[in-house]
Amino acid sequence: MWTISGEHDLYSRDCDGRTRRSFLRTGVIGGLSLSHFLRLKASAAALTPEPTTKSVVLFWCSGGPGHMETYDPKPDAPDGFRGPFGAIPTALSGVHFGELMPYQARIADQMTIVRTVNHGSGDHTKGNHWMLTGFEGPAFNAPDNTVQRRPAMGSVVARCRTNRTPGLPPYIAVPNLRGGTDNIFHYATYLGGSANPFIVDSDPNEANYRVRNLTLPGDLSLGRLSDRRKVLGLMDQTRRWGETHLDNMDIYQQKAFDMLTGRSVVEAFDISREQPATRELYGRHTFGQSALLARRLVEAGTPFVTVNCVPWDHHGTPPQMKTEEGARKLIPPLDKAVAALIEDLKQRGLFESTLVVVMGEFGRTPRMNKDAGRDHWGNAFSVAFASGSLKMGQIIGKSSARGEYVLDRPITPQDVAATVYHFLGIDSRSLTFEDKTGRPVYVIEKGEPIAELFA
Repeated sequence: MWTISGEHDLYSRDCDGRTRRSFLRTGVIGGLSLSHFLRLKASAAALTPEPTTKSVVLFWCSGGPGHMETYDPKPDAPDGFRGPFGAIPTALSGVHFGELMPYQARIADQMTIVRTVNHGSGDHTKGNHWMLTGFEGPAFNAPDNTVQRRPAMGSVVARCRTNRTPGLPPYIAVPNLRGGTDNIFHYATYLGGSANPFIVDSDPNEANYRVRNLTLPGDLSLGRLSDRRKVLGLMDQTRRWGETHLDNMDIYQQKAFDMLTGRSVVEAFDISREQPATRELYGRHTFGQSALLARRLVEAGTPFVTVNCVPWDHHGTPPQMKTEEGARKLIPPLDKAVAALIEDLKQRGLFESTLVVVMGEFGRTPRMNKDAGRDHWGNAFSVAFASGSLKMGQIIGKSSARGEYVLDRPITPQDVAATVYHFLGIDSRSLTFEDKTGRPVYVIEKGEPIAELFA
């Protein structure tokens, strides 16, 4: 279930081709005619997740990476703007990336960079929610600043798509979802607990890496586990109440049993099966090994994997890092991990069926502050896409000479989310779920898939 705020475009058409304004002329319930309300409600309730051969890997850079240090450098800008780094040429003629991104620069023809994503907010809380869900979130200083209003993209995907490996969750987070600023909106909210991410909660780069809760207690045999499952089944028959939390527990009990007993599930998480050379290709650090684990999960058929890459909030004021310090610490491992994943997906025949997305909640201020850092900037920032089945080798949109504003082709967070859904075959403009009040609401209201990617 979902909660939704904001108005529909009165002139946009629903899946039957009728404009929403027409409903205002025929009698409405909360903006919808009674018949349409009931139809959408039934549709939302009847949705059954479908298998998919496609996957999305989201590199989530909570805190907001600087667009001028990564995908949109401004080497000709004045000293106070261009920052401590230069720009390097890429595989695309006339296109430059920040100098700390040599690996992605070499394969820029296999990527598409959107340089004009914007939502206008410098609020971490709003921005995180906006980019993870497509919709504006609560303000940092609001009483409800931890309340997620919409499900994350991964949760929508989990509700609509299943994993090809039985027992493996459709939405997985690697290595965790902690850290970063207001990094709290990755969850399902009203879609129910079964659409929440399965969190690995262990660093695949560490020698003691293991996926928590994927090993049996020492005194519990598979036979005894099966018996316990039968007991739970008998208990289910006596259940008299239909509260959501009980339903969620049942779902997780089933998933836990399948995951504990499924060899293919355990193998998907077992990064030690990779050759040392492959592990080195990704980089022996958290970003790199998390990206490699994401590839294993995609190979096993997982529709949505979030690689949590934090923290990017580099203001320069202690304890936060200065722009130069933070960039040198985080950009090289991210650069190598992203490039290695793209190359590995290509070699394994998975690049056509996988979409790689790199983004944070906003960019950083084009003007450096007095502490040699950059502050929050939501007026123009970059998102990177890569997939063999989309149109790669292009730059979409143009920001101003100092990286401050969008000059052409503005892209909204809803457009980004709609692009992800469209890649997976999810018609987000027609699909509805019920919000907390039981009202059917659309997954995407105004956003559109980025047309240049699908040309």
